[in-house]
Amino acid sequence: MQTLMRKERLASPMTWVAETMLPHDGLVKLEAQHLDELRAVARELAANPLPAEAIRPGYFEMPACRTLMAAVRKQLNEGMGFAIIDRLPIDEFDVETGKKLYWILMNIIGGTVAQKWDGTMLYDVTDTKMETAAGNGVRSSKTNAAQGYHVDNAFNLPPDFVALFCLQTAVEGGISGLISFETVYNRLLERYPDILPRLYQPFYYDRQREHAPGDVLTHQKPMVEYDGNTIAFNFSPRIIRQGYELAGVEMDAGAKAALAALREITESPGLGKSFGFERGQIQIVNNRQLGHRRTGYTDHADPAKRRHLVRIWIRNHGRPFYMG
Repeated sequence: MQTLMRKERLASPMTWVAETMLPHDGLVKLEAQHLDELRAVARELAANPLPAEAIRPGYFEMPACRTLMAAVRKQLNEGMGFAIIDRLPIDEFDVETGKKLYWILMNIIGGTVAQKWDGTMLYDVTDTKMETAAGNGVRSSKTNAAQGYHVDNAFNLPPDFVALFCLQTAVEGGISGLISFETVYNRLLERYPDILPRLYQPFYYDRQREHAPGDVLTHQKPMVEYDGNTIAFNFSPRIIRQGYELAGVEMDAGAKAALAALREITESPGLGKSFGFERGQIQIVNNRQLGHRRTGYTDHADPAKRRHLVRIWIRNHGRPFYMG
């Protein structure tokens, strides 16, 4: 079957650069009516304990929050591709209640799914003092090292949206970065049109040990997919390089050239937007059409004050299993 490849430029609200003026720069405020609803839910949760994963939005009357989350979903799909929800009043609640309110809001937007093969649904982004390496299963989210632009779960069934809830910030660093893959694709068309066909062909990916014991360590899939309407990226250079290492396969010249071109473009000055993350804020990103990253960071000496984000994946198709 011949691969469908887009040869025309993209132009949509998601085709932006750093200096593009976006409505409120993605910020979505939780107003008094939203906070009142969330406080009422928090009181119900205190009276009726349940683990977060067992809670469904339909258990609560939250008309204002439902309307706002519908607008956020539209912003993710049809607008700029990201939102920064400002903010949950986490100092009013214990940590677990704050996580449950976050869980409810994200489940209004879409279906939450497992982020690990073991079924983990709420994933803690913290520094474990480990380092990533081919086949060792350590994700960059479990280190304090700088990340390059990527999409989550590029090698498997990527979530449509990735959400991060900030419980604690770092002493220094940990700045979030976002980039439009529509803009990246347009620059590939301008500068490296000969490379595009290779992006639609398979690359090896390190599966990061997120699979059944004894299963194959790598997966192959294209870095770019096009359905006739939407361009979607499976972009994660680090786990692609690790995939080739694990497979024991020399990366072909076309793959090397593609990664080099993408590195040059994604790191171009003025392309990506940067955001400081504040306690109580929720950042949610279209994971197929935007890339995200964070800078390296320095943590607090006090373990209770170390950088801590909670991640949720949302996928609008397939079952909630990690493999879909």
